[in-house]
Amino acid sequence: MNDHAPFSILNGVATLKDLGVIQIEGDDAAKFIHGQLTQDFVLLDQASARLAAFCNAKGRMQASMIGFKRPAGLIFLICRKDLLAATLKRLSMFVLRAKARLSDVSEQFDVYGVAGDASVFPTESTPKPWQKFETGSATVVQLYPAQGLARQLWLTPVGSPAPRGPTLDVEVWNWSEVRSGIATLNAAVFEAFVPQMLNYESVGGVNFKKGCYPGQEVVARSQFRGTLKRRAFVVHAESSMTAGTELFAATDPERAVGIVVQSAPNPQGGHDAIASIQLSAIAEAPLNLGRADGPPVSLLPLPYPLLEDI
Repeated sequence: MNDHAPFSILNGVATLKDLGVIQIEGDDAAKFIHGQLTQDFVLLDQASARLAAFCNAKGRMQASMIGFKRPAGLIFLICRKDLLAATLKRLSMFVLRAKARLSDVSEQFDVYGVAGDASVFPTESTPKPWQKFETGSATVVQLYPAQGLARQLWLTPVGSPAPRGPTLDVEVWNWSEVRSGIATLNAAVFEAFVPQMLNYESVGGVNFKKGCYPGQEVVARSQFRGTLKRRAFVVHAESSMTAGTELFAATDPERAVGIVVQSAPNPQGGHDAIASIQLSAIAEAPLNLGRADGPPVSLLPLPYPLLEDI
């Protein structure tokens, strides 16, 4: 596989039907969700978005989402539809006396992935990841790039004009998600990871200065007591990879050392994936898919520095 894949095809607008939208309204909307997710929503301004995780009491991720504030105190959370209903139900259980109302408003909005020359910027300089701005009726969140190409998430009311640009195949967009190295949780890996196992502390997904949230003690302990043994890596295999498939070291047929988080076909052949892998196994390469003598899996460069390297 040639790592210099044809990124010129990563240019255009993809309709993302696998993403949905949770709306939170009410006087306590920001305060409520601040106490549930790994990121700060009380101090969140109108020019920023947040990557965040919703964890159980053991710090295991039940959902990941991109959240931001809208006018009139509304907060929107964008997450995978296969986890949305369960996430909405669990979050609603914690509302209690808070003045906050949660609802699924996915049918009211279209979500797009915009890449390359189709990207729109409010100034001459490219915004940093997780910056947010409005253009017309659309809310635009700047994502991490894929191999240097700009990528954005657009949210528009149903019936509003779509972003301008050529149609981008959703599989190519999904591939860019993998190559960005920013994992989006899906049902196949529900409660499989603490946020750092997906590098969330290194890409703006965890705020260690905020107050308590479900699983906060476990997440903090993993960070500050040196107990983290897994990290997310970008990998390639000539064979198909699917979320939840285990990885094995060739030297150990009994013990899985990693798990595929999300994957997509590489336009030049094979599949690329984000996988959470034991750090001790990285030095024991080669890695194999599904079993110790399965198809080989190779590591690709991680497109951002990890926190300890920053």
